[in-house]
Amino acid sequence: MKWVRDLYDWVLKWSDSKYGVWALVLLAFAEASFFPIPPDVLLIALALGARSKALRFGLLCSLGSIGGAILGYSIGQLLWWNGTGSFSGMAQFFFNVIPGFTHDIFYVIQDKYEVWNFWIVFTAGFTPIPFKVFTITAGAFDINFAMFIIASTISRSARFLLVSGLIWKYGEPIRGFIDKYFNKLAILFTTFLIGGFLLIKYMV
Repeated sequence: MKWVRDLYDWVLKWSDSKYGVWALVLLAFAEASFFPIPPDVLLIALALGARSKALRFGLLCSLGSIGGAILGYSIGQLLWWNGTGSFSGMAQFFFNVIPGFTHDIFYVIQDKYEVWNFWIVFTAGFTPIPFKVFTITAGAFDINFAMFIIASTISRSARFLLVSGLIWKYGEPIRGFIDKYFNKLAILFTTFLIGGFLLIKYMV
């Protein structure tokens, strides 16, 4: 969609601004609750422009995203339902503006929470799955808040610090690798991680 590409280009332009770091934090905050473009785009550009500060950018991006996750959780818990237990106007707005987020998907996620709990939040936070969908639904389904924060903190920090750490270490040559393979490797890593814990669970 053209508007997504235009939004992507707009985000990228902030890397040339003196307010680029603030834009990164705000973008990470917004993406975790409602904004469609992931902060990795701006994080990579800023880190390449100042490699010595790459890890600092990754940390700030992580903190912004964790703050946004709390906002998403609050939206789900406080604004998602109306007095009769049906979807509020706010909920309908999110269904309309978040691509692929439907009523059916919403209830499928509820079933996933009942089975996976911590791991569903971790997976959404570390992989390219839209994190905002899971921060909002976590609040709407009243998922344990402490567990939600721990999972969000670990997964978001791991993702952004890994990206910024790779750029700090290798610079421009690693950019193509991140663009092409990072998301696929993140999904593979998460699959093996969850599989390993399940194996331990059934062996003990």
